[in-house]
Amino acid sequence: MRTRVLFLVLTLAAAGCGDDDNTVGPNSSNRLGFFVTSTTSVTANFGGLRGADAVCQRLATVAGAGDRTWRAYLSAERDPDNGNRPTDARSRIGSGPWFNAKGVAVANSVAELHSRTGNAEVFVDERGERINGQWPGSPGPVQHDILTGSTAEGTVAAELTCADWASDSPTAMAQVGHSDGLGAAGSTAGTATSWNAAHVNGSCANTAPRGGAGRIYCFAAQ
Repeated sequence: MRTRVLFLVLTLAAAGCGDDDNTVGPNSSNRLGFFVTSTTSVTANFGGLRGADAVCQRLATVAGAGDRTWRAYLSAERDPDNGNRPTDARSRIGSGPWFNAKGVAVANSVAELHSRTGNAEVFVDERGERINGQWPGSPGPVQHDILTGSTAEGTVAAELTCADWASDSPTAMAQVGHSDGLGAAGSTAGTATSWNAAHVNGSCANTAPRGGAGRIYCFAAQ
């Protein structure tokens, strides 16, 4: 009898361990590979691409995914790490696939990423929280303007990169996308659906006007 009870206990314990292996987490196949930053910035000056990458790496580390190499989805016109030549955001983020903090696929490839629209339930921060936007029931203020400096194809948007993310000038501006894919009153018309190229923001000195908070997109490049 004792032998039979011991066998049942060990069998149940093994089954329990098997269930744990199927959960979505840092060690699963659907581990974190994308997020919108939970932290915000008054200006668009991150200290260049390196500074923006450091923000992504820090937040990913806190979220338990610091073993991956993280890159900010930002384009630059003169990248010192590329011989002062232009760098497109799409070339910085690896090849995918990328999953968010909820284990949901954002895109399986670079091409698929740039053919999709924003979505409040998918473009979430590293904790799985939605970004304030125009979606029904969203708290205020609207913060769905995400800095990219990019065209819809993920290439450099000329003169819209806040001096390659090193300027807080009130006369400079940046291209932004809508993380929720929505415009005023929940509109899905025009460029409002674009997650990376919805419109130009107010200035590099203040990211809040027009619906921003100095957030950026982060992708696991490796």
